[in-house]
Amino acid sequence: MFKSFLILLLSIFLLFACSKKNTKEIIYQPTEEEVVVALYAEAVTALKRGEAYYAGKKFKEVESLLPQSEWAAKASLMAGYADYSRNAYSDSIFSLERHINNYPADNNIPYAHYLIAICYYEQILDEKKDLEPLLRAKKKFEFIILNYSDTDYATDARFKIDLIIDQLAAKEMSIARFYMKTEKWIPALNRLKIVVEKYDRTIFVEEALHRLVEVYYKIGLVEEATQAAAILGYNYQSGQWYERSYKIFNKKYKTKKIKKKKEMGLLRKKIKSLFE
Repeated sequence: MFKSFLILLLSIFLLFACSKKNTKEIIYQPTEEEVVVALYAEAVTALKRGEAYYAGKKFKEVESLLPQSEWAAKASLMAGYADYSRNAYSDSIFSLERHINNYPADNNIPYAHYLIAICYYEQILDEKKDLEPLLRAKKKFEFIILNYSDTDYATDARFKIDLIIDQLAAKEMSIARFYMKTEKWIPALNRLKIVVEKYDRTIFVEEALHRLVEVYYKIGLVEEATQAAAILGYNYQSGQWYERSYKIFNKKYKTKKIKKKKEMGLLRKKIKSLFE
């Protein structure tokens, strides 16, 4: 009887031991990489929902949990993008420059440089505002063209630089007009010469040449005014600015008014075609 009781106790003990073992096996602890992957996915989802600030915090958490890993590099870049997506340009530039320094071997380094350039570019408001973003964007786009010439980033950079040069020329013309309005003729001449010499491929060169004619004639430098008018006439004889310059020398000349048919933009053409 006692022997049977001992066997029963042993059976209960073994059953209990097996039960504890099974319980331990059921409790699963995820690896660090699995935790990081889950956090990264959460950050991406938040970014898609428009919760850029929260997403940025999660991306930074991923980087700190598993530094120097593939996920850390991805998260670092995405943190910079998250800041950019909420228009926090200074924060984004700081994050992206840090990414470039910390992960120089990352395949996405060209994109990081491009995004920095875009951060500067999107801070350009108009020609009357601060020149600093214009100059920094131009310098960064030139860096991309020089170092990553075969990429799509370089193609877009070339296009953006053309727009920046137009803005720089517009800035000089805006200042020149102000000096002319306030009758500060020498500063006005200096600004107009910059447009003619540095930005001769922009749409502002015709006006700049005409303004040179105006200013030179106004201060009595008729020979210089004639030379500027000759350059304008040689290159843009059919333009309205040449006609205005010609009128300075010939007061009786009447400019011709030509009615131009308004061209339909590509977008409007496309929309119109949908209704035909």
